[in-house]
Amino acid sequence: MGTDKDTQINSSGKLSDTKPIVVRRCTLEDLEGVIEVNEQELPEDYPYFFYKSILDNYPESFLVACNSNKEIIGYIMWRVERTPSINSLKLKNNGHLVSIAVLKTYRQLGIATTLLSHSMKKIKKYKIDKYVLEVRVSNFEATNLYKKFNYQTHSIKEKYYRDGENAYYMILKT
Repeated sequence: MGTDKDTQINSSGKLSDTKPIVVRRCTLEDLEGVIEVNEQELPEDYPYFFYKSILDNYPESFLVACNSNKEIIGYIMWRVERTPSINSLKLKNNGHLVSIAVLKTYRQLGIATTLLSHSMKKIKKYKIDKYVLEVRVSNFEATNLYKKFNYQTHSIKEKYYRDGENAYYMILKT
C-alpha cells in the first residue's frame, strides 16, 4: 500500500538488500510489525491499545520504515499534549515524541533522521508550540540525532525509566 507521499531512502549498498527503504504512514495492519521492532530494540514496551490510540488520534505523524520485502524495520510515533502556558491562561500544544526505533541491522542508513524530519512536519499540523521528548541519558546515538535537529536539553528527569535510568527532557521550539 503505497502513496505518492512515500519517501524512499537508498541504502547505499551497506546491506545486501540494495533496494530503497520506504517511509510511509502507519496502518492498522502495521501495528504488529511496529510492536515487534519496539520489543526487539527498546526496553520500554507498550500494550497494543496504546499504539492503536496513537494511530487513531495522530495517524499522520505515526510513520513506519519498510524494507524491500515490505517488512517494518523502524517506526516513529507522536502525540499532542496540552499544557498550561506560563505567561497566560491559555493551553499550549506540545508535540511529544513517544517512541522511535530502527532495527539494529538497518541503522546508520539515515532512516531515523528521515522518520524524525518527516514526522515533525506532520505533527506540526496540530498547531504545536514546541516539540518535546525524553531520551535515556545513555543513548548517545539518539541524543546526537536530536541535537542535529537543534533540540536542547531542558532538564533531567530523575529515574524516569522503569529500570531507574534518568532521561534528558529535550525541547525544540517551533
